[in-house]
Amino acid sequence: MPKPKQTPAKTLTSNAAQRSKRVTRARGPSPDKTAHTKASIVRAALAEFLDKGFADSTIAGVAQRAGVAKGTPYRYFATKEALFAGVVQQELVGALGEILEERRGRDESVQAFLRRTLLIALGEIERKGRAAIARLVIVEGVRFPALVEIYRREMFDPVLDQIKRLAPVARRRGELPDDRLIRHPHLLIAPVWMGILNNQLIDREHPIDIARLFEAQLELMFSGEAQR
Repeated sequence: MPKPKQTPAKTLTSNAAQRSKRVTRARGPSPDKTAHTKASIVRAALAEFLDKGFADSTIAGVAQRAGVAKGTPYRYFATKEALFAGVVQQELVGALGEILEERRGRDESVQAFLRRTLLIALGEIERKGRAAIARLVIVEGVRFPALVEIYRREMFDPVLDQIKRLAPVARRRGELPDDRLIRHPHLLIAPVWMGILNNQLIDREHPIDIARLFEAQLELMFSGEAQR
């Protein structure tokens, strides 16, 4: 019976090296590169949405702005609505999360806390494109209710919930003269939305400083004995 032919050790080593090369070539991009590509696509999507509006924007247009192949955005976002959710997550939710994670100091008034958190953030609302995203939701939300739902869930509700938690505390501390803010927490952020509407949709020739408008409302609402 003939003996099986043995493969030389050198050949085995060579074959293993070739398999290793094939495995190496088959590996996907590094996590850092993947994250960078995804972030670039989201930034391109924001530019596309603000330039053309949500209805007229295309995934292909986003890919072109991002400098990637037409199919690349679909690796991260299955639909245009999912891409908008990615914009909200990247451009808004991160900053909001930092605000909501802040804790009020033991002796810090509610008004001082709101000045230190919300007021500071509102000072950048136009410059960082956050107001523009809100306007996009207002303009296109009737045709695309998914945009409204995404924005409400990720941005509007968390801010409103924060006010609902803080208003009773402010009332107990004597910072609020009555319970209006407890009953109507929307009052505190109403000037923010007025400014967002005014600055590009109603009277763009006379823009309003949204942070200063919010500050004025803050002073009007928080006029209890503890503030005098």
